[in-house]
Order: sequence, then C-alpha cells, then structure tokens
Amino acid sequence: MLNILYIILAIIFIIAIPVVIRRRKKSNVTGIKSALTSICFFLIALTNLLAYWFELLGLFSWIISVILLILAAYFTKYMPVSENSS
Repeated sequence: MLNILYIILAIIFIIAIPVVIRRRKKSNVTGIKSALTSICFFLIALTNLLAYWFELLGLFSWIISVILLILAAYFTKYMPVSENSS
C-alpha cells in the first residue's frame, strides 16, 4: 500500500513542476531568485522520495532536508509581493 502512495507522489511531483513554471510565466515573474523557494521544496520532496526508495533513510537525508528547508525560508524574501491589496 505504501509503495502505491509513493508512486502517486512521484506522479504528482512530475505534474507539479510544469504547473509551477506555467503559473510563473502567466504572472510574468522572472528570475531565478524568486524561484529558489519552490526549487528547494521540490528538492526536499525528491530527496525524501529517493531516500525511501533506495533505503537511505538516515541522518544524511535528514540533514539535507533541514538545510533545504532553511534555504527555502531564506529565499522567501525574493518572492514577488502580490499586487492585490485588500
């Protein structure tokens, strides 16, 4: 059962990347700095998925995940501010 869920996660992961790219183009958001938060989150998902599949669940995958999470939080300052103000 768990393997089916990880296969579904992999499919959703593959579908989500083009969706994010399309939304960035639609919003006219350019530059790599504003995309780094999304890239870090995708890398966290990929790291954990590969760690499970290759049985590398340990300190190394945890360290990579935490570092990527900290980097994602840091790069949120480069994300564009929405122009819709209430």
